[in-house]
Amino acid sequence: MKQTTFKARLVRGVPLALGLALATTVAAQQNAAPANSAATLKLPEAPQLFGTTLPSVVKATAIVNGEVITQTDVDQRLALLTIANGTDIPAEEVDRLRQQVLRNLIDETLQIQAAKAEEIEITDAEIDKTVERVAGNVKQTPDQMAVYLKSRGSSIRSIRRQVLGEMAWRRLQSKKIESGISVGDDEVNAVINKLNASKGTEEFRVGEIFLSATTANEQQAAANAQKIMAALEQGGSFVAYARQFSEASTAAVGGDLGWVRPEQLPEQLAIAVRQMRPGMVSSPIKVPGGYSIIAVQDVRKILTADPRSAVLTLKQVSIRFPQGATRAQAEPVVGRFAAASQNIGGCGGAEKLASEFNGEVVESDQVKMRDLPTALQDMMMEMQVGQATRPFGSIEEGVRILVLCGRDEVDPTAPSFDQVYAQLNEERINLRSRRYLRDLRRDAVIDFR
Repeated sequence: MKQTTFKARLVRGVPLALGLALATTVAAQQNAAPANSAATLKLPEAPQLFGTTLPSVVKATAIVNGEVITQTDVDQRLALLTIANGTDIPAEEVDRLRQQVLRNLIDETLQIQAAKAEEIEITDAEIDKTVERVAGNVKQTPDQMAVYLKSRGSSIRSIRRQVLGEMAWRRLQSKKIESGISVGDDEVNAVINKLNASKGTEEFRVGEIFLSATTANEQQAAANAQKIMAALEQGGSFVAYARQFSEASTAAVGGDLGWVRPEQLPEQLAIAVRQMRPGMVSSPIKVPGGYSIIAVQDVRKILTADPRSAVLTLKQVSIRFPQGATRAQAEPVVGRFAAASQNIGGCGGAEKLASEFNGEVVESDQVKMRDLPTALQDMMMEMQVGQATRPFGSIEEGVRILVLCGRDEVDPTAPSFDQVYAQLNEERINLRSRRYLRDLRRDAVIDFR
């Protein structure tokens, strides 16, 4: 199986086993349907065609139940994808991605319209708060972000529209779907019992990009999946592509399925996940109903202590070199620094070491082992309290060590009844949400221009 390094950090969202729900739904549909899915239409074997040939490419504008989606709307949302991705979209990909963005905008419009029909109101003040938070994440004000987006071919209006769509859809789900969901106590207890029985087995933090496929568009869906894979191999953001192109309900959280065991996934995905390690992205995988690209962010053993879950107290001692210092000039100092750090005499010796090398000390507690770079994790899992890492860094930015001052092991426990209840409830909400959106598409009047 072809794999590539996963360069994007998955958004931590709702933990779902959506693949299992998808497989179950598709299987039920297949069992209920006739062998030929089009048999009920009673189509002629050799139909005679009338009228003129439809254009091979549909221009990327549409009217959805009377509401216009303009070329500008599509271009600005496409520019947002480019910004999120951090790389320009290849010229040969632009037309295909524009069509996908148009489909996303159509779904978004249908969701907003359905929310309005249910008298769900999203105020400008609510959108302002979310936009302010998004801007703050990149250390900008909304006005500064608006200027930046405009310079890159997008607009603050495009972000506000996306925020409106996500908020409207969440509230619509709450009003129309959540009230009809029921999870029994026996179901929750059954899940908890299975977890306890699975103690020690591996589970994976998984992300998914799902593209639906039918017999009519099988080749096109496969080609689209390969093109997305190629973009990811070139450093594209998995989260950005999942948000924009995945047709699973987890698209809004960057494709995050949460922590899942392989047996919770369709067989094809389970086989792939078992062969993957953190940081890998799979090639497109054929699954019931379409194609999936999966990313593994992390792995752990169920209800088993994991050294990487430990919470650390650290002191960092760093030294810097004069601007323009060469490697030859710095190496003798680094060598002495390395030797001194191995005899640091415990965490209390950090300040003395710093003073000897004219360095500085930064103390930090509540640091999760798994949040450190992998190379440092590997070192620190073998260290005892009071020991220091090997020096790391660069001549230009400074060389540093970490001194381990404390380690609190985390004892994993089974999720509570309420946590399992919430997860089961969320899975069913997401499954019904997909069906609801499908019905909105079916009943919509969409005019492509």
